[in-house]
Amino acid sequence: MTNQYSKNLSLLHALCLAEQDALPSSNLEDYDPIKAASYLACFITAKAIKEASRSPADERYDNFDMLSVYQAFALMVYAYLVLPLGSENIVADLEQDQIIIARSLFAELTNEELVDIVESGMRKFHLVGDADAEHWTHYREDLDKAVIAFLVAGTDDAAPFEKEELIPVLGAFLSMLCEAFA
Repeated sequence: MTNQYSKNLSLLHALCLAEQDALPSSNLEDYDPIKAASYLACFITAKAIKEASRSPADERYDNFDMLSVYQAFALMVYAYLVLPLGSENIVADLEQDQIIIARSLFAELTNEELVDIVESGMRKFHLVGDADAEHWTHYREDLDKAVIAFLVAGTDDAAPFEKEELIPVLGAFLSMLCEAFA
């Protein structure tokens, strides 16, 4: 996957844009792999939220802290998407990109609400990432596999499954995270 991984991120970004009826460029050079990763993190998170039958619009008023759980989930997805880019000497800026992800997921929120979600989401991201408990280790490993499987399914015609088949799995991972922070 070396030197191909960034192209696969860019390709999946373009394909997901096409699914949304956007008119993407057919030139993969037009898709920065880091921007592709932040877009895909939001795309996957939005699909997982829908699959988990959650409603961020309602939770904004009823359970605001749950929005930071979605942010933490998106940050984990993003991290798993960008980690392999290191082998191509492409480095992401999580501090900057977490803001882009929050603005993309929660465009209707005020700046003050976004700051709260970004800060709380990052704390949750670190809590899960630093947890030594065996179930969190398995959660991280399995979520990583599911995210990469989504990328493979979306970019490899020979994949044994379609990316849409992984949405319920990703929704289940989001539900587990929601339950842990409920």
